[in-house]
Formats: sequence, C-alpha cells, structure tokens
Amino acid sequence: MQATLSLYLMSILYVFGGFMHFVKPKIYLRIMPRSIPKLLIMVYLSGIAEIILGVGALFKETRNVALIGIILMLTLFLWVHFYMLSGEKEAAGIPKIILYIRIPLQFLLMYWAYSYWI
Repeated sequence: MQATLSLYLMSILYVFGGFMHFVKPKIYLRIMPRSIPKLLIMVYLSGIAEIILGVGALFKETRNVALIGIILMLTLFLWVHFYMLSGEKEAAGIPKIILYIRIPLQFLLMYWAYSYWI
C-alpha cells in the first residue's frame, strides 16, 4: 500500500509522542511501573524508539520492520496501561474510565499499524 494521509498521520503521532518524552519526561515518569529499572533512561529510550519507528513507517524499505516495532512497542505499553489501573497514585490523576478506554485503543493502534503491512 502506498503512503497515504492516514500513514503520515500515524507517523506524526509516533514522532510527536517520541519527542514529548524529551520535552515532558516527568509526565512519562509518573506513569511508569516502579519495577522498571532506570526509569528516566527508559523514558528516553522509548521516546527514541517512537521517533525511529514513526519515521521508519514512512519508507517502503523500512515500513514492515517499523510496523512490527510499533506493534511490539504498543504491546509492551499495555503493561503501563494496566499498571495505571492498579491504584489512585499510579493513575496519575487520570479518570478510571479514560484508563479503561486506553486499553482497547492500544489494539486499534496496533491494527492501524498492521493495516499498512506491505
């Protein structure tokens, strides 16, 4: 499938999200499970991964690898979403209904990435 507006939008979403890890790392630190070592480094690494995968999805030569990476990354991020449901502090002030909505949204994002498989 050729690059479409939807693919560009998906790419922008991940690149923007990745940059936000560097602009507002405290937001991401608040929602990371405490069992993850070196939280700040992990926030930065996940931001780098989002940027690389978002850009990689734009090019036919790297698209499939980037899409697999996005799907795997979103799968790992489910851990964070379930962690946020474990308590009031972990929820970081986000209403429970939003936290529950985010879980199926992850699967929609995975499908969105999968839909561009070449």
